[in-house]
Order: sequence, then structure tokens, then C-alpha cells
Amino acid sequence: MWTLSLVFLLAAAIPLHAEPIASRDRSKALSYLHATRKMFLDEIAGLSPRQWTFKPAPDRWSVAECAEHIALTEEFLWNLIAKTVLTLPPATAKREVTEADDEAVIARMTDRGSPAQAPEPLRPSERFAGPGEVIAAFKERRDRTTAFIRDTQEDLRARVSAPPRELDAYQWILMLAAHSERHTLQIREVKAHPDFPK
Repeated sequence: MWTLSLVFLLAAAIPLHAEPIASRDRSKALSYLHATRKMFLDEIAGLSPRQWTFKPAPDRWSVAECAEHIALTEEFLWNLIAKTVLTLPPATAKREVTEADDEAVIARMTDRGSPAQAPEPLRPSERFAGPGEVIAAFKERRDRTTAFIRDTQEDLRARVSAPPRELDAYQWILMLAAHSERHTLQIREVKAHPDFPK
């Protein structure tokens, strides 16, 4: 009897899988995914066709182009996370990450003072037939990511991409949400232009 009890005790002490995402991380990611989803959808709601396509300058994106880029990148980053980062072998040593490290990922992505050039496949080219299609695509893609974070038992901190972007899977999720915030801020800039149609 004592031997059987010892076996059960030892079995309980051996982890069967990696430690799942910390509840604090899960709550933070869900909150940020929801907040940036609402932020984007609120900014593009109720725009007229002229407002949707207005360009502040020939080399600047319209609201439509920003929105298309957000929807395209939402899919691109999710695929990168799901098919590349999450398939990496778990890190052999525990990686020390602070809340400040996570905030830095968001801050770098949302910094509108640092220009970035979108890769060719993610540049807008009218792949959606109007706001309705963009909104539907974005919602479907964001809701999938949100459901993953809500339900996952993966240790997202253990999957770390190689330099130069040495980020764990959790930080990639934050970056995905931050990317939509970055371009929602760009949409606000377009709407604040003095020539933006009333």
C-alpha cells in the first residue's frame, strides 16, 4: 500500500507537459487583443466612401489602405506564430522576461515616429471589396487569435524566435495586437488631416 502511494506521489510531481501560459499573461493579452480590436473597428465605423478612400498625399495611405494592411498582417503574423514560432523546440533554460520587456515590444511597434516599410505581400492592393469585407476578415482573424490565447495550455514563454527578433510566442501575440494599434493611429492621422472629407 505504501509503495503504491509513493508511486502516485512521484507521478504527481512529474510535469506531464510544459507549464501553461501564466494567468497574468493570459489576462493581459486578452485585454490588449480586445482593446485594439475595438479601437480599430471604432475608427473605421460609419465612414463615407470619400472618407474611406481619401489620401492625405499621393505617397500616404488612405483609411482603406491602412485597414487592408491591418487585415493582411493579422493573417501573416498569426501564420508566423502558429506555423513557425510555436513549432520551435522549447528553450532548454528558463528565459527571464519582465513586464518592461513586454511593454517594450508594444512601444516599439506602436511608435509612429519610427517609419517602417511594409513587405510587398502586405502592401495594400484593393484585395477587399470595400469596408465590409475588410471588417469581416479582420474580425475572423482577430477572433481566432483571441480564442487561442483564451484556451491555450502552451507555455508561450518557452518558444523563442531566433535573433534579431528574439521574442517568445507570447510577445509575438502582443506584437500582432500592437501592429493593429500602430496602423489605427495612422488612420487617426488621416482623419485629422485638414482636407479629410466631412
